[in-house]
Amino acid sequence: QVQLVESGGGLVQAGGSLTLSCAASGRPFSFNAMDWYRQTPGKQREMVATITSGGNTNYADSVKGRFTTSRDNAKNTLYLRMNSLKPEDTAVYYCRFWSRVGTDYWGQGTQVTVSS
Repeated sequence: QVQLVESGGGLVQAGGSLTLSCAASGRPFSFNAMDWYRQTPGKQREMVATITSGGNTNYADSVKGRFTTSRDNAKNTLYLRMNSLKPEDTAVYYCRFWSRVGTDYWGQGTQVTVSS
């Protein structure tokens, strides 16, 4: 069984930076796409960034130019570098990994709070 463990969330002032990590543990696996989502109370979970196995990335318009996602395939770890954080970036952030047969796995979520 695969488990995704997220880390790196916390409280930061507006304009600050944080880096989130999401590491897969369990059986050895090669993953396809890896995604970051975020969710605030009462709202649907929204995709923030995605990265393919080949390293191609795509971002939500709201974070373009501020967030950068990357991955270490050897370590099955996904990263999200968040710069110039805004109060509206406050959310629980989740990672999602896709296996090569189409199964998806979710992390437990990590809280990011940006104070004004």
